Amino acid sequence: MNIQTKATPATTMSSAEWQSRVDLAAVYRLVAHRGWDDVIYNHCSMRVPGEARKFLMKQHELLWTEVTASNLVKVDMDEDLDERAGVNRPGFTLHSAILRGRADVNCAVHVHTRTGMAIAGLKRGLRMISQEAVRFFGSLGYHPYEGITEDFDERDRLIAHLGDNRAMIMHNHGVLTVGKTAREAFILMKHLLEAAEIQLSMEATGGELIEIPPEVCKKTVMQYEKHDSGRGAADWPAYLRMLDRLDPSYRN
Repeated sequence: MNIQTKATPATTMSSAEWQSRVDLAAVYRLVAHRGWDDVIYNHCSMRVPGEARKFLMKQHELLWTEVTASNLVKVDMDEDLDERAGVNRPGFTLHSAILRGRADVNCAVHVHTRTGMAIAGLKRGLRMISQEAVRFFGSLGYHPYEGITEDFDERDRLIAHLGDNRAMIMHNHGVLTVGKTAREAFILMKHLLEAAEIQLSMEATGGELIEIPPEVCKKTVMQYEKHDSGRGAADWPAYLRMLDRLDPSYRN
């Protein structure tokens, strides 16, 4: 099994891989900082630059706050791995599915927050009733619950239901976001959970909700795309500066 741990940038890898490790470790720490983690469970992943069939994920036994660039595990998405290899099998199953099926995706984030699981149990799904929700207009997949995600034959259905979308609600389970970069996958998760929380709060009032018209949703999606390719990208260095003040050990 091709497992690599405790890597160092100077001796074992390219600068591109090391930067990907730093970015993924930052995602783990940011998710933990926002309270979206679940002790050692749930996962984020990053494709290894220059090695399209390999990706990085955390060691099974580590807290999210213990993840660093060097202790991320490099795994082969075509192998059959479980905890004996140092990685969580359900996490490996899900993330290997996504990265195998979507060549355009380099990073994925999956969490089981209460808000995420609450929206995942609503038959109607996410409604276009907030600016945060509109980010996912026409780009949100749904996957029915099949039990704990550890059977490899579920991978084809996972990628089929994700399609070419940027996010997926896994019914009765949790939520997933994907991106070309760590920044994109993290920011999408932030917006998805915010959209879910806003919807649940609105629906709890029992009042009539204002649905955003499809033509306005389409316009807003284009505005988001322009934002993300321009001034929006400035938020990732800001998040890293915040982490550096809190605990820079993610860079180790």
